[in-house]
Amino acid sequence: MTISKANMFEATRLTREGRLAEAMAILRGALSAAAESANPYDSNLLEADARRSTFVDMEFPFQRTGGARIPRPGNDAFTAYGDLKRPSLKGLGVVLDRMPDLGAAIGVEGLLGRRMPPAIRLPPGATFDKCSFANQAGSRTYKLYVPSKYRGEPLPLLIMLHGCTQSPDDFATGTRMNEVAEEQTFLVAYPAQSQSANPSKCWNWFDAGEQRRDHGEPSLIAGITRQIIRDFPIETGRVYVAGLSAGGAAAAIMGATYPDLYAAIGVHSGLPCGAALDMPSAFAAMRQGGKPRAAKSRRLDQDMVPMIVFHGDSDKTVNPINGEQIIAQAQAEMTLSKATRRGRVPGGIAYTCTIQTDDTGRPLLEHWVLHGAGHAWSGGSASGSYTEPRGPDASREMVRFFLQQSAHRGLDQ
Repeated sequence: MTISKANMFEATRLTREGRLAEAMAILRGALSAAAESANPYDSNLLEADARRSTFVDMEFPFQRTGGARIPRPGNDAFTAYGDLKRPSLKGLGVVLDRMPDLGAAIGVEGLLGRRMPPAIRLPPGATFDKCSFANQAGSRTYKLYVPSKYRGEPLPLLIMLHGCTQSPDDFATGTRMNEVAEEQTFLVAYPAQSQSANPSKCWNWFDAGEQRRDHGEPSLIAGITRQIIRDFPIETGRVYVAGLSAGGAAAAIMGATYPDLYAAIGVHSGLPCGAALDMPSAFAAMRQGGKPRAAKSRRLDQDMVPMIVFHGDSDKTVNPINGEQIIAQAQAEMTLSKATRRGRVPGGIAYTCTIQTDDTGRPLLEHWVLHGAGHAWSGGSASGSYTEPRGPDASREMVRFFLQQSAHRGLDQ
């Protein structure tokens, strides 16, 4: 049973624009027509395939325009592939499984249009080495940036989790986090999701089995963190984790499952822990928000991991309501003071930042809504993928928020 290339490309075009319901309707119709001459069509076929799938789309094909990713207009989806810099077909995994002739004719790399990120330039004395970690859940590589000013003294550590289709080098380039680490002297690690674990290198945030402490990907990310703590003198209470999109969802999971390991969390264009438990619920959460896992009860701010969240209010890939749900999940039943400020990047986009503090004035939650921004790292470099250079600098704001936490803890002690 196959789907015509015309239907395939039209479904791809609709998916690229975030119009999932229409894309799925085309696929259902095409599969139904193809099945009429064989077995009766099962209306749950696509849903069943989705549940069996091990991946989900977090970043649909986008055209690169000055660093920002915007949906490509027009109906000629096949021609569009020639212009795409980093499209993603993982949301159409069911289709690709049924279209082996298309993959053979064009090739997966041709469909994905991959490009290599520019070479990472290091200041004299800095290093950006490839390392690895393994445990019972498998193994992952990671890149570790050590700034040139490092002389063996204890430093903060930041774990950065990339989005779908990205790599450590690409993510480092787009976020420019190495530059911030060089300026403020801390270590940055970029775990790499393997293609064997997810064909599009997405962290499997939507899998219930990948949302548990000491299991699966959370255990691997925590293991990488602990390995670096073992190998380098890391400052106590100054270990953080942040991510974009699927990586942002994974960062939220790490905050929920390892509150003793990470002092603060940064989530950009992601989803809360437990927003989905399988692929169908993942698509639903991306479209309209999910039903995140309720946070456990806590006394005062005990076990609460401070969190900073960025989300574009024009994000067509992950509904911005997810940013609100991340904040609500983190806050749980706590009563915090709230203050809001608004601003605009000179020559760039406007934003609204809401800060929630405890009764000591310590900022525990920070929510940045980026007006007019899509699914991209705010203030990032156009040399990397999924960036919005016109936005406020999410990398520097996250680091400022992270380091601010230890400063307040020092005052409390």
